[in-house]
Amino acid sequence: MSSLRSVDLSLIDEILRGGEKGYVLDFSNRTFSDFFVRELDIDIDAPVYATDGGSKAKRLGCFLRKVDNGTAARALRVLWEHREALRGTEESDSFPRAAGQFAAMIARLEGDGPMAPVNVVAAPAIETIEYDRLRTRLLGIRDLPPQQRGYDFERFLKDLFDAFRMSARDPFRLVGEQIDGSFELAGETYLIEAKWLNRKVGVAELGAFHAKLEQKASWTRGLFISFGGFTNEGLQAFGKGRRLVAMDGRDLYESLTRGIAIDRLIALKVRHAAETGEIFAPVDRLVA
Repeated sequence: MSSLRSVDLSLIDEILRGGEKGYVLDFSNRTFSDFFVRELDIDIDAPVYATDGGSKAKRLGCFLRKVDNGTAARALRVLWEHREALRGTEESDSFPRAAGQFAAMIARLEGDGPMAPVNVVAAPAIETIEYDRLRTRLLGIRDLPPQQRGYDFERFLKDLFDAFRMSARDPFRLVGEQIDGSFELAGETYLIEAKWLNRKVGVAELGAFHAKLEQKASWTRGLFISFGGFTNEGLQAFGKGRRLVAMDGRDLYESLTRGIAIDRLIALKVRHAAETGEIFAPVDRLVA
């Protein structure tokens, strides 16, 4: 167990509180979990850390109390660095003494020992992506009747995004419109439009999807996936200032054949769109 005292935990909760009680900094449940996996290789969602409650603040406090001093010190250090990155250098600290108090806690933890890990639940290993199986499944959709093909294509995309831990969501219906799903990438939410047609998608379909995006929050982005590709007119009509990127069937096939992670491919498309204004660039142009 760490040597953190109740007064230490109360101070940590106050300094790291994200807006209201139970929250930690700017984290959502998903990004809080991802942060602990990425920075510490720890599963903060493990039941052993939820004995005091399921909120982010309760889990953090339970975790800090149960682990060893060295692990607690490392966690506090990366959380402080994240806090400072959010606050920026120009903004004054609402807790002027926080830096000194945090540094003192970390120094005490690092000096007290023992350093051997205690009650540390390692993050589960990311399962091996079965690229060949996913590619075979994608190709098998071609031979299905049109209605079944569309449904299976949506299910395939959800499973593909889930395989890369992108929090995919099933298709959902809002008033007057159908959304083919959504996923998260680098803290951003993307809505999906998916089409498997015997022709290329043009201005009308891209325009309708972009109109949906414009009705949502300003930070919402979109991914239009057309297995048959896009017309030149459609791509030219949706250039600079748009909030969507595009992917075709060849992108999907090549990424699965070459073992290119789908989240990496989408991130490359987003960066290319930001730099050039082009909403579509084939995988061959993005990955050598």
